[in-house]
Amino acid sequence: MVHVTQPPAPGQARPLARLARETTAENPWPLRLLATKIEEYVSKMTRVWVEGQVVQLSRRPGAGMQFLTLRDTDADVSLSVSLYTRTLAAIDRALPEPLDSGARVVVQGRPTYWTKRGTLQLLAEDIRLVGVGDLLARIEQLRRMLAAEGLFDAERKRPLPFLPRRVGLVCGRGSKAEDDVVVNARLRWPGLPFEIREVAVQGASAVREVTAAIRELDAMEGIDVIVVARGGGAVEDLLPFSDEGLVRAAAAARTPLVSAIGHETDCPLLDLVADYRASTPTDAARRIVPDLAQETVGLDSARARLREILAQRLDAEQRGLDQVRARPIMTDPSVIVRDRLTELDAARERIRRGLDHALTLASSDLRAERARLTALSPQGVLDRGYTILRRPGGAVITSAEDVKKGDLIEGILASGRLVAQVVGATKPASQVPTAD
Repeated sequence: MVHVTQPPAPGQARPLARLARETTAENPWPLRLLATKIEEYVSKMTRVWVEGQVVQLSRRPGAGMQFLTLRDTDADVSLSVSLYTRTLAAIDRALPEPLDSGARVVVQGRPTYWTKRGTLQLLAEDIRLVGVGDLLARIEQLRRMLAAEGLFDAERKRPLPFLPRRVGLVCGRGSKAEDDVVVNARLRWPGLPFEIREVAVQGASAVREVTAAIRELDAMEGIDVIVVARGGGAVEDLLPFSDEGLVRAAAAARTPLVSAIGHETDCPLLDLVADYRASTPTDAARRIVPDLAQETVGLDSARARLREILAQRLDAEQRGLDQVRARPIMTDPSVIVRDRLTELDAARERIRRGLDHALTLASSDLRAERARLTALSPQGVLDRGYTILRRPGGAVITSAEDVKKGDLIEGILASGRLVAQVVGATKPASQVPTAD
């Protein structure tokens, strides 16, 4: 819905709101008043030192003012800086080389607001280069902090795949590092697919572009390894690869990452957090893929060894089979039956002999026992001529006193029985009366 404000009556001046919060749709501030208010607020700010990188410096000969653009080293934030020509000349004389784009500097100045264009600027009064020593000290402090967090621990390093399906490559635009990686990798493994992201590898936008490229490649399906490559350069040129945000993005990547930054002596923090540190882009190419020629030679050698081992095994099995075939049992299978029959007959004969011997011994023992039994039995006594006498009641007569004259007695002989009558009996000698 559109609201239409009513203008004041002719000849009447509308009073302006004193504060911004008192403005309304019916009583707004004119734009010039807002610009004036902003200018008054900004002018109250004191001098400030800020750090950034010079990304654009326009020198205008004969002009009283010079302008440059200062960009934040980590974020996509920039600010226009103005300075008097004489101030820039004094700064150039104090520096080893005249100030130029790409320099990392600290600027002292006062914020100003240009009301005509509605832009904020920094009126510079002094510009100083950030020394390499200061930058390295900051990097060393960051290195200790990240190391304490465990981002450089060996346990976090992931092994690189033997043969990646696709390689993600982050490199400079049209850089030699790209050729070093792609050409040398494809010389080792022809047809290796690459997903290449050409970005700024130095300057104010390097951190942002390299970080975005790593995250994009890490999120892509089918990329098994990411290579971040840059050729050698001065210490200042490699500073983006020691940026905390970039290093943390590399540590958070799920895909194994290879760092190929600078030369052997260079050691940006990305090298420490990467899963593998390559000394050069060419070294990275050798590391991410195997050498097809060497693998072919190794495969041929393995095949030859396998063939030799298989032949030896077959020969050994054939010799064993020949030995089995040479056995008599294989030429005449009935021999095993005959051998077992012979063994069975021999066992039977041994059993028969053993049984006969046992029976013979048992018979001898039986005859001896029978003889002893016969000798001790009453029948044996009778067979020797003795007779058993019994009374009619069956009682055995053992003494002459057991009978008297006229008694009938029964006599049991070795063969048969008899009946007799006692006609007399003599008492034992011990019972015969003696003469006094």
